[in-house]
Amino acid sequence: MVKKILKSYDYTLILAIILLSAFGLVMVYSASMASAVQRYRLPSDYFYQKQKIFLLGSLVIFIFTAIIPYKIMKFTKYFLAPMVFLSIIALLGLFAFGTVAGNAQSWYQIGPIKIQPSEFVKLAMIIYLSAVYAKKQNYINQFNKGVLPPLVYLMIVVVLIAKQPDYGTALIIVLIAGTIIISSGMNLKSMSKLLLIGVVIGLIFIVFARGEIFSQKRVDRFSVRSDPFKEEQTSGYHLANSYIAIGSGGVNGLGLGRSIQKLGYLPESHTDFIMAVIAEELGVWGVGFVILTLAYIVLRGIYIGLKCKDPFGSLLAIGISSMIGIQTFINLAGVSGVMPLTGVPLPFVSYGGSSLLMLAISVGILVNVSMFVKYENAKNKSDQKANKKRTQDGKVFYIQQ
Repeated sequence: MVKKILKSYDYTLILAIILLSAFGLVMVYSASMASAVQRYRLPSDYFYQKQKIFLLGSLVIFIFTAIIPYKIMKFTKYFLAPMVFLSIIALLGLFAFGTVAGNAQSWYQIGPIKIQPSEFVKLAMIIYLSAVYAKKQNYINQFNKGVLPPLVYLMIVVVLIAKQPDYGTALIIVLIAGTIIISSGMNLKSMSKLLLIGVVIGLIFIVFARGEIFSQKRVDRFSVRSDPFKEEQTSGYHLANSYIAIGSGGVNGLGLGRSIQKLGYLPESHTDFIMAVIAEELGVWGVGFVILTLAYIVLRGIYIGLKCKDPFGSLLAIGISSMIGIQTFINLAGVSGVMPLTGVPLPFVSYGGSSLLMLAISVGILVNVSMFVKYENAKNKSDQKANKKRTQDGKVFYIQQ
């Protein structure tokens, strides 16, 4: 039994996650050395050592979540209800006890440790919507009973995160929720109603928060994309230096550790703009490795979701995969100027404890879903072979008689 379960784990997916995380640790060290000394007056390996601790802790959590059956999470009384309650309390508490960083009151500061609750709320939203919509499959197209009730939690969470303000994370949560809703099996009529309600709520929010949304700083993020070098010393500073880093790398890169832009020119070189440093140091090969590995994880997760016969496991896998894919797209789009910068980290690669721990839990659950899919498929094939053999033996016995 144990041997069959161990054989059922998706080791290619696990290997991809480990390789990308290890690569990220190396790049955090390379990208953060200069800023640790120059900007923060800390040892050159400060961020590397912290990320290493985060990574080791994440490994333990990953193993734990990969072993524990994912199906226990859908029990409302013991898991879902406390999770929903605690996530809302954690977000509300930020307005009283939160620390401001990056112009948003999104963090709890506990000594040297910073925790960003919104990172874990992303996963809580995936688990909650997956469990509730899986439970409502028999009446998923009854709009008032099957579609709307779970979205009350979504609306509360999005408003609380947007008020910090952290519009990037709020947008990601909405997009993830949209992916789960589309995959839940509800018909086009229900989705159209939902889309209309979402547009109306979005317009109302824009009207009431227009001063914050359309502040000069945010407007500049849109305008500088066309020519960041025109405002190189002001609003275009981040993007201009990102372009210089990417362009300097070429095909083969300048070599690991040899980035020039990380020496005080490129802000947040080990977090939001770590891909620019990868492009500068390792060229197309480094960028290609990151994108292809992330693409494999995302596509593998979607494949697992499509193969899973349990609606809860299927929606979980698709939700987790979409979260990784959406965050990757937004980060790369910001670094390359395709869309405005939002401060979204690159999954598994950027520096950050909250993000890494949340991803470890998420991919641990994804690996667990994959294991159940492979185990059940292998069990079904084994049962089919046994039934076929019994049928054949019965026929032989009948002929002999």
